[in-house]
Amino acid sequence: QVQLVESGGGLVQAGESLRLSCLVSGSDFSRALMDWYRQAPGKQRDFVARITSGGLIRVADSVKGRFNISRDNAKSTVYLQMNSLKFDDTAVYYCRLYGPQTYWGQGTQVTVSS
Repeated sequence: QVQLVESGGGLVQAGESLRLSCLVSGSDFSRALMDWYRQAPGKQRDFVARITSGGLIRVADSVKGRFNISRDNAKSTVYLQMNSLKFDDTAVYYCRLYGPQTYWGQGTQVTVSS
């Protein structure tokens, strides 16, 4: 059974940083395409960043230059480093394993106070 567990969210002030983690079990993580999404209250779930099994990265324009995605295959973990956080970054952040079957984590809350 594939499971994704996010951690690292919290309450921070604008301008500060957070690093989110997503631990994956039950899957061949090294071959997985991994995404981060976020969903603010009352809004749709939006793409944030992607990293392929080969390490290719794509980041949404809204967070480019501030957020970065990385992975540690030995730890079956994908990370989202978030710098210079803004109030508008407040959302629940989800990791997703994309493949023939798609799996989501339960989400972790990030709240940025202005």
